[in-house]
Amino acid sequence: MKAHLKVEYTAAKLAARIAQMGRAISKDYEGKTLDVVIILENSFLFGADLVRKMTGNVVCHFVRAEMRDVVVGGFERKEIYYTPEPRLAGRDVLLVDAVLHSGVTLDFLVKRMTHTSHPRSLRVAVLFDRPGDRRVDLQPDYFGWQIASKYLVGYGLPGKDGLFRNLPHVAAVTDASTPRAHPGRSPRGGVQRRGRRAR
Repeated sequence: MKAHLKVEYTAAKLAARIAQMGRAISKDYEGKTLDVVIILENSFLFGADLVRKMTGNVVCHFVRAEMRDVVVGGFERKEIYYTPEPRLAGRDVLLVDAVLHSGVTLDFLVKRMTHTSHPRSLRVAVLFDRPGDRRVDLQPDYFGWQIASKYLVGYGLPGKDGLFRNLPHVAAVTDASTPRAHPGRSPRGGVQRRGRRAR
């Protein structure tokens, strides 16, 4: 059955918000080199547009999450790993993801990067934040919109069989029979700046 899509965030609306985020980040890191770590695959379009709105020196890195079976204390369990692991010791780092849901996987990356890479500072930027789903104490330092309820595709976010990533806008899937991957709606937007995470 064909999915029905309702545009929630037009290309122009996305561009305006991302430009605002880029200006805020550039101001916060003025005079510094910023290492931007973009988490694949959902954030590839958002990350590309965001770094192009930043001024100053930016170094881009790309990581991918994967599950591995590990043995700890004689018991086998699954753990999340991110590859490749960039060398970020003593650097100012910004993690970029498209959507922050429960925060479990991103929190794992933040802690792992803090303990293994030892960056000077570490912040998080997301396009969509869904605080109602949070299962860990993790908040983004920069976000485009806080969302809830609907399911979003487009602008890098996939629908069924990976479709819709190429859409220039973000749309809600209104067909209940279509598998949905990215919940959200748009009650408010803005750039949130918190204190730097110096780990």
